[in-house]
Amino acid sequence: MFSVIHSGALQGVLAYPVSVEVDIANGLPMFSMVGSLGGEVRESRERVCVALKNAGFQLPPKRVTVNLSPADKRKEGTAFDLPIAVGVLASQGCFPVSALEGTLFLGELGLAGELKKVRGVLPILREAVSWGIRQCVVPCANAAEGAVVPGLSVRGAKDVRQVLSFLQAGTQEEREGILPALRIDPQELFVQLQEETGPDFSEVYGQESARRAAEIAAAGFHNLLLVGPPGAGKSMIARRIPSILPPLTLEESLEVTAVASVAGLTGEGSTLMVRRPFLSPHHTVSQAALVGGSAVPRPGAVSLAHRGVLFLDELPEFGRNTLDSLRQPLEERSVHISRAGGSATYPCDFMLVCAMNPCPCGYYPDQNRCRCTKPQVRKYVGKVSGPILDRIDLCAELGPVELPDLKTASPGESSASVRGRVLEARERQKKRFAGTGLRFNADIQPAALERYCPLGSGEQECMEQLYHSLHLSARAFHRIIKVARTVADLAGAEKIAVEHLLEAAFYRPSQEDWSQ
Repeated sequence: MFSVIHSGALQGVLAYPVSVEVDIANGLPMFSMVGSLGGEVRESRERVCVALKNAGFQLPPKRVTVNLSPADKRKEGTAFDLPIAVGVLASQGCFPVSALEGTLFLGELGLAGELKKVRGVLPILREAVSWGIRQCVVPCANAAEGAVVPGLSVRGAKDVRQVLSFLQAGTQEEREGILPALRIDPQELFVQLQEETGPDFSEVYGQESARRAAEIAAAGFHNLLLVGPPGAGKSMIARRIPSILPPLTLEESLEVTAVASVAGLTGEGSTLMVRRPFLSPHHTVSQAALVGGSAVPRPGAVSLAHRGVLFLDELPEFGRNTLDSLRQPLEERSVHISRAGGSATYPCDFMLVCAMNPCPCGYYPDQNRCRCTKPQVRKYVGKVSGPILDRIDLCAELGPVELPDLKTASPGESSASVRGRVLEARERQKKRFAGTGLRFNADIQPAALERYCPLGSGEQECMEQLYHSLHLSARAFHRIIKVARTVADLAGAEKIAVEHLLEAAFYRPSQEDWSQ
């Protein structure tokens, strides 16, 4: 007997439908699987056979053939265990084939027949609605994750026996009693989870210049570099930047959760990720772990930081090749990974925040504490390539915090207050870019600068002087104008003024300034 079970697979964060075709026929007893299968999928044969046996179902001594269509796309992961098991039971006539109509199955089987959590459920179910799927059966651990998808009945099952009982039920009422559909209002959940609080900018004392740079960066989604001695507050400021960014929209939250789901980082029973991601990989991170890769393409830290902040602490300690691999993702906001095991494209629209010491000991130019020679300082700063610095919009230098300042200083401005100004600036950008596909000032392409960032004669003369005196590249020249547009938005100004350009130039990173 022949049966077809609906399932799905991933290529990057994009899902495509997979038909699990099962045929049981007379012949030499065997269980064969075809359809461009990865190692984990090939192992499904053993898991399914043992799980069905231990669940009380005996496979007939016949020829069992399983095909995962389309056969020209590589299949990876363990989520095909359940649809294969359901297909085998359907081909034996254990339940009417009509019970499978419009139903998608995903799940890994344990040897006792229990269903285990799998990766990528959310992106698959988001696309499944367009395939004509009306309901899906997934492991209980994945049910809450999938229940936020509108227009789909998500049913969480504990084991294969429960799934069979569900398929054998004669009425809809009986089915609801066995596997009730989990329903979650994503908007209500989204609002509820957003009430969680995190680190606040009021805990930062002093460092007004760095705080101002962080505010500008958050308002325009610009990249930021913090330079200062140990203990000056670089990491402290960086970790509080998500608290002044606008909250995620529901669509952005679904995107962030989808990437985390593909990477297998969603917790058991988790639903939506409603706070902007903050990723801080160690400086020993490999290039594949940072950008994405491995034999089977997986998302890296740049994709896990999508719609949030990627923080690189101790920037010069990262491998030069690892840092240089960020060039393309910073420009294109996506990363394409090609391997022998397949190719995938992952989103990586993140805000880059970096921190570094000015020299190996960390105290340059304090001659009372710094013992580094000028060549040592130049070598240390030179570990960060010019092309990477050229892609950083703002650089803030922090000084040491003195004890009297800690004793007498009042708490700094709260994140809520700073976020209010950032939201106002973002609202101006939203109106400016309505209908264009652009979202932030950082997204403006050079060809559109004249349209969105027009300069008067005085401002043009100012930029000419800055171009020659600072030895700017074309990219740095354009980035100063985009940062100035953000400064003007924070000030509520319609046009860019000279003072906005000068403030943007003040925060322009330069290796020469740190090693003179």
